[in-house]
This record gives sequence, C-alpha cells and structure tokens, in this order.
Amino acid sequence: MDYRDLRAHPRGIGTAYYNTALTYAQYLWKQGLSARAVLALARALYTDLDPNTRPPRPLPYAALLWICANHPRDRFLGNPRVSFQHQARRMRGGRIEPRRVRAWAAWKVCATALPHLPDDRNDPRPPPETAEIATALRRHGHPGEADEWLAVIDGRFHPPT
Repeated sequence: MDYRDLRAHPRGIGTAYYNTALTYAQYLWKQGLSARAVLALARALYTDLDPNTRPPRPLPYAALLWICANHPRDRFLGNPRVSFQHQARRMRGGRIEPRRVRAWAAWKVCATALPHLPDDRNDPRPPPETAEIATALRRHGHPGEADEWLAVIDGRFHPPT
C-alpha cells in the first residue's frame, strides 16, 4: 500500500476512505513506520462520516494509544502530542469542530501513552481538560464516541466483537 490508495476515494469522505485509512495505518505499522501510521490514523479520525451513526469500525483511539506505547524506540515517532496540539489549534476547512475535538482527543491519548513528551512549550494556552474534551465529543462526535474515548484513556477499552 501507499498514499495513492487514499486517493482512490473522495478526499476524506465516506466509509471506504475511513477503512482505507485504517488499513493503511496498520500496513505502515507493520512496516515499522510508527510516525506515518499515526498520520494515517489522523486521516481516519478526520474522515467525514455520518455524524448520527457509529462508524463501521471503532474510531482509532485505541490503535493510536497502542502505537504510541509500543513503537520501537529505535524508530522515529516524533512528538505526536505537539502534532495533535498544532492540528487542534490550526484546524481549517469544513467540519472544523468535530475534527478539532478529535485532534484534542488524540492529543490526550498521546499524552496518556507518552507522558514524558512535552506539549508545545510555545503555546501559552493550556490544553483542554479531559472533561472538556469529553463534553465536546458528546456534542460533535458520533454516538458513544466520548465514552469509547474515555475507556481508552482510562485503560478500560475492549473492542466490540
């Protein structure tokens, strides 16, 4: 697989794109490319899906946590905390609020998995608290998304069967 597989679908829209982004993230992880896998998971998180229904597969918060916690230390990961913080602060385009709150949710997942990495020290504004992110996910996310995300950061998530 490569990035062209994502181009086979309208940019960031629909179930096919979502599934391809998740599959591509897994492919990248298996190739030892943790940082690129995180970027592919971000594409899945920001996919334009019907907001009133649950996605066909869980949003990749648990996958993000797992990659951050298990990436090989001799491989580049960068600082996904700063990356998601920047994405949340600088979001543009359509559907800003759902994408922004998911960026903050991903930031919190990364902060949970990688507490030793700093946030952006040049950003004078504090990141939102967990309760604020959960409230925004309930307002702008899919049904059940906030509870699923909270389960991931609390270590209680079990994928649906």
